[in-house]
Amino acid sequence: MTNFTIVNLKEIDDSVSGRVPGIEGRFGRSHLGSEHLGISYFRYAPGTRASAGHHHREQEEAYVVIAGSGRIKLDDEIHELRQWDVVRMSPSVIRALEAGEDGLEFIAIGSDRPEGGDGVQLPIEWGD
Repeated sequence: MTNFTIVNLKEIDDSVSGRVPGIEGRFGRSHLGSEHLGISYFRYAPGTRASAGHHHREQEEAYVVIAGSGRIKLDDEIHELRQWDVVRMSPSVIRALEAGEDGLEFIAIGSDRPEGGDGVQLPIEWGD
């Protein structure tokens, strides 16, 4: 492994939009060659709401909103998001996002994870 890596997240292939309409996702972990960090870019089209949530068995995450607005569901609580908000989540917190009328763009930052990942997908109810 080299001592540094420079990667443009927008030049990494979008591996999400072909599977999930309205959501673009570019995962940088393998491109960075990092032992400890995962950094990814996500864009939700205006009004797009995640139909499933997820949590992790071991990996802590933080999301940094870089453009737009929306809402995040954290376990049973819904919180408004705006540009430059940072949300830190312990592994066990179930999380899901919804874009506002101007869309939502954020950077997801993850810590160490076990081989093969540790994300657990779950159905969620937004309750509205």
